[in-house]
Amino acid sequence: MGESNAVGSLIVLVVLIGSCLIGFFSRLFAVIRYESIIHEMDPWFNYRATKKYVEMGAQNFINWFDSTAWYPLGRAVGPTVYPGLMYTAGTIHAILNGLGFTTDIQDVCVFTSPIFSMFSSTATFLLTQEVWNTKAGLVAAVFMSIIPGYTQRSVAGSFDNEGVAIFALQISFYCWLRAVRTGAVFWGVATAFCYWYMTSAWGGYVLIINMIALHTFVILLTGRYSEKVYSAYTSFYCIGQMMAMCIHFVNTQPVTTSEHMSAFGVFGLIQLFAFHSRLTKTVGAEGSRRFFQFVVVVILALGTVGLVLAVRLGYVAPFTGRFYSMYDTGYARKHIPIISSVSEHQPTGWERYPMDVHLLPVFAFAGIWYIFQNLNAQNLFLIVNGVCSCYFSGIMTRLMLTVAPIISVLAGIGFSVSIERLLLKLPPPEIPAPELTEKEKPAVEDGDEEDDDEIKEEKVEEKEEEKAATDRFGFLRNHPLPLKLLILATFGGFGSHYVHHSSMFTSLAYSSPSIMKYVKGPRGNQLLMDDWRESYYWLRQNTKEDAVIASWWDYGYQIAGFSNRTTVVDNNTWNNTHIAQVGRILASPEAKAWRLAKELDIDYFLIFFGGINGHSGDDINKFMWMIRIAQGVFPEDVKEKDFISNRGRYSPGKDDLTPTFRDSLMYKLSYHEFGTKHKIRNQKGEVYGYDQVRRVEIGHKNFNLKYFEEVYTTSKGLVRLYRLKTREELFGGFADTKKAIKTRRSKKIKKIKATTPEKLVQGKRTRAKAQFQL
Repeated sequence: MGESNAVGSLIVLVVLIGSCLIGFFSRLFAVIRYESIIHEMDPWFNYRATKKYVEMGAQNFINWFDSTAWYPLGRAVGPTVYPGLMYTAGTIHAILNGLGFTTDIQDVCVFTSPIFSMFSSTATFLLTQEVWNTKAGLVAAVFMSIIPGYTQRSVAGSFDNEGVAIFALQISFYCWLRAVRTGAVFWGVATAFCYWYMTSAWGGYVLIINMIALHTFVILLTGRYSEKVYSAYTSFYCIGQMMAMCIHFVNTQPVTTSEHMSAFGVFGLIQLFAFHSRLTKTVGAEGSRRFFQFVVVVILALGTVGLVLAVRLGYVAPFTGRFYSMYDTGYARKHIPIISSVSEHQPTGWERYPMDVHLLPVFAFAGIWYIFQNLNAQNLFLIVNGVCSCYFSGIMTRLMLTVAPIISVLAGIGFSVSIERLLLKLPPPEIPAPELTEKEKPAVEDGDEEDDDEIKEEKVEEKEEEKAATDRFGFLRNHPLPLKLLILATFGGFGSHYVHHSSMFTSLAYSSPSIMKYVKGPRGNQLLMDDWRESYYWLRQNTKEDAVIASWWDYGYQIAGFSNRTTVVDNNTWNNTHIAQVGRILASPEAKAWRLAKELDIDYFLIFFGGINGHSGDDINKFMWMIRIAQGVFPEDVKEKDFISNRGRYSPGKDDLTPTFRDSLMYKLSYHEFGTKHKIRNQKGEVYGYDQVRRVEIGHKNFNLKYFEEVYTTSKGLVRLYRLKTREELFGGFADTKKAIKTRRSKKIKKIKATTPEKLVQGKRTRAKAQFQL
């Protein structure tokens, strides 16, 4: 018996380690195909902040003020960031270097997410084993290791908060369910520590506190209250919320925001249930029930009134716009366009589900069915989590990430139990016979033993018939081997196709860095498009260290990380007015845009243009969102209707181009010299000014820039850089007439011959010589 247990444990360990290694290596496509580099936008800030943390230390990092971000405002980074990701990568870096493995911090950041994917698979195994059994846990771990819905945020180079947060999510839920089962305060405190780590790593920590609160509320509602549940929730809530408030960015939000009030309400409700349980033992169930119902109604009414008053008086913050956008997909578009402008904040299309979770929902529904057959307080959590996660995954594309863990658990249960019941000769589940009351029991007189035996035999036959009726898989167990092999081949085919599907989408869809990718050339060959790094390198080499670079906020983190230059806006999006000002500049005519840009001391403008190479995510396609954001703050200057043609279209084509769009800075910086120097072949032949993305010939081709000067365009035309001309270049020595006149009157001035500004060479400008010499 001991040998069989040892062999079984060894098999479990081998399968679990194998699933972890598969998950790790399947996330390295980007490193193999490209190089060890940080992906996307937000990861560049995380990498830059982690580098600062390693250089400065924890205390100085908390007090770090970044004067190069959000110029001229700056940003206090320490109190406005979730530091868990930086601390985690910094700790790994310190451990590796302490052990003698000299490692660069960038490589640590690149591989942090694949490393934590192994931890997430292990946590999924523990969670599924806790609520079901070891077999289901192993299947769930394999599903979790390569599911595309999770892989998209955890490939090598995707140094984002979600890479470590999913592990914290799963391990928190495991500790919580262990606390519910055992009632031990230790596991409640362990849940609080995991929740604290999740709070430090990702803003989605609200999901944990509300999911656990909802699970506890459903337990109370279904009559499954016990002292174990009370011990688990009370210890978790008290310690967890106090630890969460130790995070600078979170501060007092757990007790002062509406998003956390539901957890506080459940905490108060479970105290009432505990009081009722004690009262029942003292005065009896009948006497305490009415009193308990009265107390619950009164306290709920007082609590609701108190919450409303607290919100009105400002003691509790109301729900944020992001919260409302979770329940009304059109709310953000109307009231907070900056949220709706992000592609991953759009509602999820149906095509994303087979792409991100394959056919796992089929087995997940089977798992739900098996759970309802054996429902308890722990399994109930899987139902609650599954329903909520599926709802939120449909609201926002980004939240497909949250459905991947729970669907892996449910599918693991459904897959393993289906194989057991379909292929193995297991006895059907025992159904206890209903107990007979005294009235239902037949009267037995003395000497009627034979009749009593007949009644017992009838009861046994009825019990066997009930077993046969409920054993829906009995006909399969009694069928020959070929049918079982066919079923086994079906399950094996699903598993192999799942592996192929996950590997393919991980490789093709989620392993291409946004800053570089392979595209098909004119002859069908693959070409590396590396324009982003080319433009950032040019900025780093050819601009002054204190140069201010303006762009749309999408590229702010990369400019700061690659070029180490000051930016006006970035991906933090904390100041909507500042972002709206950039949108206002791009929507204004050139002269007005130059004046507004000079008020912000902007030196260069970066424009992302895909009209030459067909990249559809360029600034022209984003321009309508810039207009909407600017219109929300500057409605007198920017109006969306001015950019829409009479046919109701937004297009740079000659049939739909409006005068306002034609004169805007965005149009001029994007299409400068495009209509005169770039001949592109279309259905009508070679045409000057044919936009490859919009599939139209632009309406305004021949124009020159007066206030801006093109200094660099990347080799494939994807990124264009412009310099703002100085006042001296535009207006000569009389740029500041009033100041010149005042100076001439106050001092003796020797007049010299005026000079013209020198031309820009390689992005380095030299200002015009002064026209007056003291």
